[in-house]
Amino acid sequence: MRKGRRLAVDVGKARIGLAISDQDGILASPFETVARQESFEDSAAAIARAVDDYFFLEAYVGLPLSLSGNQTPSTGDAIRMAHAIAAVLGIEVRFIDERLTTVTASANLRLAGRNAKNSRSVIDQEAAAIILEQALAGEKATGNQPGLALSAHPLTDLPPATDPASPNS
Repeated sequence: MRKGRRLAVDVGKARIGLAISDQDGILASPFETVARQESFEDSAAAIARAVDDYFFLEAYVGLPLSLSGNQTPSTGDAIRMAHAIAAVLGIEVRFIDERLTTVTASANLRLAGRNAKNSRSVIDQEAAAIILEQALAGEKATGNQPGLALSAHPLTDLPPATDPASPNS
């Protein structure tokens, strides 16, 4: 297992959940929730401000796929955000399959006695922590970097972006 802190990002329409690992890449902890901004670049800058006190080996962005493994309307959003995070933070970004992470995060919070409606920002952090746990477990099991490289999903393959802050996008 490589040494170094990792960042995980759960991209939502209104909020972005963040989780970080310890320096040894063993523990994944919910960290913070940042509000989506007007652009992908502004959102990535908000993430950079939130994690300014840390240096990361790499970041993982949850890639929302359908249960059948196909892209969803949110997939392009996550890909664009991943490219913006890579540009702003200047670190390697990899994609981690995030199927059912928000459902699992909500269930975990319910088991802990938390109300889902009052815990929306915590759910985003918890979903990011689940993405990070999957990445760390994958690296530990295989000895390889987890997920897919950013180059697996180039921006040129995506349809034109819509306004990320728009409720209709």
